[in-house]
Amino acid sequence: MLNEEILTITNLKKNYGTQEVLKGVTFHVNRGQIIGYIGPNGAGKSTTVKIMLGIEDDYDGEVKIFGMDISNGEVDYKKRIGYVPEIAEIYDNLTAQEYLTFIGEIYGIEHELVDYKANQLMQLFGIGEVLHSRIVSFSKGMRQKLLIISSLLHNPDLLFFDEPINGLDANSVMIFKEIMAQLAAQGKTIFYSSHIMDVVEKISSRIILLHDGRIAADGTFEDLKQQNQEGSLEEIFNQITGFSEHKEIAEKFVAVVEEV
Repeated sequence: MLNEEILTITNLKKNYGTQEVLKGVTFHVNRGQIIGYIGPNGAGKSTTVKIMLGIEDDYDGEVKIFGMDISNGEVDYKKRIGYVPEIAEIYDNLTAQEYLTFIGEIYGIEHELVDYKANQLMQLFGIGEVLHSRIVSFSKGMRQKLLIISSLLHNPDLLFFDEPINGLDANSVMIFKEIMAQLAAQGKTIFYSSHIMDVVEKISSRIILLHDGRIAADGTFEDLKQQNQEGSLEEIFNQITGFSEHKEIAEKFVAVVEEV
């Protein structure tokens, strides 16, 4: 069961006009894996995810999710997916309960079950007291927790998280990391994109590094350490992407700040 292929991407290419964003990306993901999908800004990470979600089309190559080619126009596979985007618009005038009920109804969950799960999950995530408050009054962290809950409400088999811990406090980050580990242990597949390298390093069972529209590295953290001379994932990232000017730029930046 754990060897079941959940994602199959073959020679994926995508252009925006004359700009080639994805240049032949290929990878396969099995059930129960936590994939750390990383790369510099503009590498093509978000484009890859949007294609898999069916938000972007007009691509070359093959994308299969749950064994089904998504280019055939079917959308049923989306019922088994949860998604937390980096930037999300939420209906601010709704209460948290109304918003989660709306999301639950989209997925065909009975009202009583949605109401129960919304109440329980918000309590467990430390925001139960604002269940009936309007979202417009929420802090960044509270909104992020609400988005995470809404992505899990329908018990999806495949999860896409794009910078999901932005705004969360340290305790909530610990809870979220443990939630991901337990979901993966139950056979859920998680596609995790972030610029916070130490978190990616700790949670990922496999890391895929995208650079200039191509896969520059693919393997466990231990695999990447053996293939490169650097120690931490951040150092490996900088080595593979060829970025080594951070200290020099920082020194110049601080020098300008100190000018009077």
